[in-house]
Amino acid sequence: MRKIFIVLAVTVSIVIIAGGIYRSSFLWAAIVFVPLIIMGVYDMIQTKHSIMRNFPVVGRLRYFMEDLRPKIAQYFIETDTSGKPYNRLNRSLIYQRAKKVDDTMPFGTQLDVYENGYEWLNHSIAAIHPEDLDLSPRVLVGGPDCKQPYSASVYNISAMSFGSLSENAILALNGGAKLGNFAHNTGEGGLSNHHLESKGDIIWQIGTGYFSCRQTDGTFNPDAFAERAVLPQVKMIEIKLSQGAKPGHGGILPAKKVTPEVARIRLVEMGKDVISPPSHSAFSTPLEMVFFIKKLRDLSGGKPVGFKLCIGNKSEFLAICKAMVSTGIYADFITVDGGEGGTGAAPQEFSNSVGMPLRDAVAFVYDVLTGFNLKKNIKIIASGKISTGFDMVKNFALGADMCSAARGMMFALGCIQALECNSNTCPTGVATQDPNLTQGLVVEDKKVRVYNFHKTTVFSAVQLIGAAGLGHPDDIHRSFICRRIGQNLIQTYAESYPYIPIGSLIDTPYPLQYELDMALSTPETFKPQFNNVGSVEMHSASSYTL
Repeated sequence: MRKIFIVLAVTVSIVIIAGGIYRSSFLWAAIVFVPLIIMGVYDMIQTKHSIMRNFPVVGRLRYFMEDLRPKIAQYFIETDTSGKPYNRLNRSLIYQRAKKVDDTMPFGTQLDVYENGYEWLNHSIAAIHPEDLDLSPRVLVGGPDCKQPYSASVYNISAMSFGSLSENAILALNGGAKLGNFAHNTGEGGLSNHHLESKGDIIWQIGTGYFSCRQTDGTFNPDAFAERAVLPQVKMIEIKLSQGAKPGHGGILPAKKVTPEVARIRLVEMGKDVISPPSHSAFSTPLEMVFFIKKLRDLSGGKPVGFKLCIGNKSEFLAICKAMVSTGIYADFITVDGGEGGTGAAPQEFSNSVGMPLRDAVAFVYDVLTGFNLKKNIKIIASGKISTGFDMVKNFALGADMCSAARGMMFALGCIQALECNSNTCPTGVATQDPNLTQGLVVEDKKVRVYNFHKTTVFSAVQLIGAAGLGHPDDIHRSFICRRIGQNLIQTYAESYPYIPIGSLIDTPYPLQYELDMALSTPETFKPQFNNVGSVEMHSASSYTL
């Protein structure tokens, strides 16, 4: 679009100048077109707005519509109860916080407080003033075998790969992480020089394709891993088992986004779709998996190693916990990805119909770790549409120690949800490898917006925790969050997700709701052991679907 504008501007200018020599009527054309040309030139050189840089003059229509958003937001709330209006309002809030615009709201609550699903925090009369709270709470990640524990922010950048995102997007995300002293997850696409250039803390994700640490046949390469894992900027290693966008599917990077640089970083061939298998080749059983965790920890010099998954079969997660108990090898952290999460392209059925939602998954993982007496060694990271301080507080209440965000960070970069992520035509330069579009995203401006969004969102969470009379995210629990589940029926999270006793999954009798899945699980295999179900009474299996 920039090239088209330049050609049109030059052509129109020549016509006006040439015509003006012979006819004075061309002066009227100059009055109309010269201001537009000046406006377009300004749009191309300014650094604040990606759309205007990439689409001079016409891109201004987007910002005109953005100004209308607050005026029509109430209309959407009153006419649509599907949840989509709330997403629109959250997106507007993210833009405001990223740009340091006042995010206060007139005329009270703009949500239907009597609608099923409405949630709120139980505040305290003895609320704590923000000045008396730690405005940048940290979490120390690292179990008993970790030699280099990492003090992490409670809010970090979730997994988004270079290749899916542009060079400038990665530079801005990591630059924001450096400014705010929080971590940036590489995504499964490998550890690139763009992740390292800004010196922000890195969580290196190892997916099923083993990008940046793979052999030519696509299997894991320990030497290539060790070479990168020991870099001081790499703070933690995350093994990706599955993701909320498409759990059990594996990833696809279209060939048109596989540039020579992407191919070099991922150690793949150009001109072909890059496909991540749906499962790992480095291990095939829970026991093999925990030994792989130990291997990566040793190769990295003792850095925290954990895994990310979207919960599917409960018995499989129980099997992993049984393997950790039997071997004494523990993950340092577990990232729980909700089935509603994900920023990249995915098949609709996988996005909409596969994987446990985040709220249920975080509660389940916390309770299972508690039941095996493993929680004291393992931190939980919640990931999946966590864009506000209240989103963070809800997940802290369910048992998460930290949260991460992809969608919110993309909005902070300027993403407008054009839904062009898989087409290489992202108009804001966020999710494309087209240099003509990427140049619209100015790193020096957008890294500050990422920093602003992180800082204000964490501050919002801290304020909410203080409003509940608590001093730290660790202090909140499930009784602090209420949810309307009927016109005159309200439950706290503690009632919806009752806690189980510490160590209650180590020996029988198990809590009733876990009897079936405990019988199905074994550390020797991920496959459910249906031959053991006969020992479980039918009433305990009635709430399960096999």
